[in-house]
Amino acid sequence: MDQSVTTNLGSTVLAALGDAVNDVRIFRDEVTLITTKERVLEVLQHLRDVQHFEMLTDETCVDYYPREPRFGILYQLYSLSRNIRVRVKVMLGEYERTIPTACGVYTAANWLEREIYDLFGITFDGHPDLRRIMMPPGWEGHPLLKENPVKVEEVAFSFNRNRIDAEKPYARE
Repeated sequence: MDQSVTTNLGSTVLAALGDAVNDVRIFRDEVTLITTKERVLEVLQHLRDVQHFEMLTDETCVDYYPREPRFGILYQLYSLSRNIRVRVKVMLGEYERTIPTACGVYTAANWLEREIYDLFGITFDGHPDLRRIMMPPGWEGHPLLKENPVKVEEVAFSFNRNRIDAEKPYARE
């Protein structure tokens, strides 16, 4: 993408939304708009209706543990008519795992937010059907949180295979 297009997009959105956008970051011709959870729907609505970003291509979460604010909610938007992309980012603290749903602005957010809820434990206020989508119904916790230590298994060779095999938790018949 042309650098002037990304610079113009950032300044145009910043001028139109004012304090709804806290920061505009441009890195490698990619525009990221930083906003708050209170103003995210306003920013998304403006990008869809005024800037013609018709498509939500992805919504995801990043756990920046141990950094605070801990979670980043990222909305990847695409303009079909202009062939450009923009990213909207909202940071959430460790104990504020709630954000308004984007389902009213982009219907594609429905399943994406269910996935974030299931894997990270972020709750989306106003979501029409917020329930688990990836993990089994009885699963406790959220597997993509960086709270659980990573267990490293020793590589099995002929000289240590029996010891490693004896320490593995196998299902009982």
